[in-house]
Amino acid sequence: MMHDDEWIAVSHANCEHVAGPFYHGTRADLSVGDLLTAGFTSNYDERVVMNHVYFTAMAKGAGLAAEMARGAGRPRVYVVAPTGAFEDDPNVTNKKFRGNPTRSYRSALPLKVMGELDSWEPYDEEFIAELRRRVEEGMGEIIN
Repeated sequence: MMHDDEWIAVSHANCEHVAGPFYHGTRADLSVGDLLTAGFTSNYDERVVMNHVYFTAMAKGAGLAAEMARGAGRPRVYVVAPTGAFEDDPNVTNKKFRGNPTRSYRSALPLKVMGELDSWEPYDEEFIAELRRRVEEGMGEIIN
């Protein structure tokens, strides 16, 4: 477990100190070797075009992202490798807790699919339903 005084912010200049494996959750059907790139619509809101590709070093977190993603496909968690520099995900870093406890990152450069997990530790269905409700409410606030 990392202590507060041990946290080092991850930036494009120093991301090499972050060890994987890394994961990306989605409902898309991907293959080994595929590249996940920015410039496509969000997994959560079709009105938003993403400037970054998001990933995490926690399989459970990627599983939650897969559960939350729009689409008809089944939730999937892929093992991914960044093809270049990345940084802490500013949407979660230092928001409620110091540092990046979710080990979430983003990159403007592609992520390469290295494989797919067969299973991961799931979140409780009630938690997922509540989170979906909050996301939907939040999207309405952004538009209105």
